[in-house]
Amino acid sequence: QAQLVESGGGLVQAGGSLRLSCEASGGTFNNYAMAWFRQAPGKEREFVAAISPGGGGKYYADSVKGRFTISRDNTKNTQYLQMNSLKPEDTAVYYCAADNRGNSYASPSYRYWGQGTQVTVSS
Repeated sequence: QAQLVESGGGLVQAGGSLRLSCEASGGTFNNYAMAWFRQAPGKEREFVAAISPGGGGKYYADSVKGRFTISRDNTKNTQYLQMNSLKPEDTAVYYCAADNRGNSYASPSYRYWGQGTQVTVSS
């Protein structure tokens, strides 16, 4: 069973950058597809980005393409989300997710979830 811990959230001005990290423990990290989702107040959780177990496949929501980059370091059991050109509408709690069942990358049906980290973008 995997445990996921996110870090790196915070308050940033519009146009700024943040890098989120998600460290996994338990399980075999390089067997897991990893993803980031986010949830703003009063809204449903939405897909942000995902990366295949080996790192060769990367998938993004249209709203973040060209601004966010997902990556992973399987030697450190950690995935990252580099967020550039942040906008106020990116404000949300960001969640790390992991799964080894081969489900759709954008589906919120991931087996393991972190506790979330707050990202706030001021205008």
